Amino acid sequence: MSEQLDPAWLEELFDWLRIPSVSADPAHAEDVRRAGEWVCDFLRAAGGHAELVTTQTPHPLALGEIRASGDAESAPTVLIYGHFDVQPPAPLELWESPPFEPEIRDGYLYARGAVDDKGNAYLLLKAARLLAEEGALPVNVRVAFDGEEEIGGHSIVDFLAADELGADACVIFDSDMPREDMPSFDLGVRGLVYFHVRLRSGERDLHSGMFGGAALNAVHALMQTLQAVVAVPDELRAGVTPPSAEEVASWEELDPGASVLSAAGARPMDAGAANELYARTFAGAAVDVNGIQGGEPLLVKTVLPAFAEANVSIRLAPGQDVEEIAAAFERLLREAAPKGAELEIERRSSSPAGLVPPNAAAVRLAQDSFERVLGRRPLLLRTGGTLPIVPALADKGIPTILTGFALPGANAHSPNERLLARYVPLGVAAARETLVAFRDLPR
Repeated sequence: MSEQLDPAWLEELFDWLRIPSVSADPAHAEDVRRAGEWVCDFLRAAGGHAELVTTQTPHPLALGEIRASGDAESAPTVLIYGHFDVQPPAPLELWESPPFEPEIRDGYLYARGAVDDKGNAYLLLKAARLLAEEGALPVNVRVAFDGEEEIGGHSIVDFLAADELGADACVIFDSDMPREDMPSFDLGVRGLVYFHVRLRSGERDLHSGMFGGAALNAVHALMQTLQAVVAVPDELRAGVTPPSAEEVASWEELDPGASVLSAAGARPMDAGAANELYARTFAGAAVDVNGIQGGEPLLVKTVLPAFAEANVSIRLAPGQDVEEIAAAFERLLREAAPKGAELEIERRSSSPAGLVPPNAAAVRLAQDSFERVLGRRPLLLRTGGTLPIVPALADKGIPTILTGFALPGANAHSPNERLLARYVPLGVAAARETLVAFRDLPR
C-alpha cells in the first residue's frame, strides 16, 4: 500500500481539525455542533443520510447511514463510532504551532484532535465514503458520533440502549499502537465502582495525651477498614474471565512490565508486580484508595481525630458483575470497621467491564484485513481503563474492534498532539479492507 499523502484528503481532514470543538468549554458549544455538522455533511456527500440529534446532555449526536452499494437489505450492518469533541488546548504557550491550525512537520500531523479522535475517526469515515463513491461498499455503514466523550458524557450509551436497529459489528478508531507499525485491538476494558467512605469514631477530637491508646482514633479505624478491600480478597475477584492463550501471547510482545513502570516514574507495589503488569491491569481486579483525609496532617496538633473520610474505587475485570462486586465491597468494609465506629458508604458512580470474545468472526476478519495492509497481524490486548461504550455494545451482542493509529508520544490531551502523517493513507486502507471483509460477517 502506498504511503503517499493525498493533499485533498489532508485538506478535508484539516477542515475538521480547524473547528475548536472543546466540549468542556461552554463558549465552544456552537463549535461542537459545527464539528458534528461536518460529520453529517461528510456522510451526505457520500450518498448517505445524516442528522444532528439533540439529546438530554449538553452536546448532540451525529447519526447517519451509508447503505451498501448492492443488496442493502441482505448486507451485514457495521456501526462506526467516534467523537468529534476535543480536549482544551491549554497551556497554549507549549504548542509549537497553533492547536487549531493543522500542519505537517517532520512527518507528523500536528493539531488538537489529530489522534483523539478526529484524525483516527476520519480514517474510517473516508474509507466508507470511498467505497460508496466507487459503488463497492458491501455493508451498510451506520454512524454514531458524539460530542461529549471528553467530558464523560453518556449520550452514546443512552442511544445504544434505546437503539433497535443494531449492527453485526462495530469499529472504533480511538486507540493506539504499542509501538510504531505494531497494530493492536483492545478486546477488553475494565469496569469501575467508585465509593466515598466516611467514618466517625466519637463526638469530637480528643487530646492524644489524655486518651491516646484508649479511645478510638478515626484515622486508624478508617485505615483498618480500608485494608479489608485493598488486599482484593477472593470475594472481589469473583467472575473474572481469564485471558485466552492468544491474548497472553500478544501481551508477551509488549515492553517488559519493569520498563513500563519505570518509564511512568512508578515503583512496583510488590515483588511480582512487574512480571504480572499486564495480567493485573488488563485482566484483573484492583482496589485503590484515591484520597484520604482526617485530623491535621500539616500543623502540629496532638489529637485523636473523631472523623476521617476517603475515596476508594475498584476496577472490575471483564466478566465481573457490578452489583455483585459492589455489594461484596460494602459488606467487607462494614465487617472490617472496628466496634464503635460509625461507617457511611456512598456509591458515587459505576460502569461495567466489557469483553469481546477473541474468537469472534469480526475480530478474525479485521485481523486478516489489517495484516494484509500493514504486514503485521494485530496483537490482541485489553486496556486497564474504563470505556462505557464497549460493555454497552456487548449488551447488544455487537462485537467491537477497538483500535487506532496513535503512537506512544502522540500527546493526546497534551500540547503538540500529533499523528504520524503516513498513517493517514495506511489507516484508510486498513479501514477499507476491513469494511470489505465484513461482507462475510455472520448475521
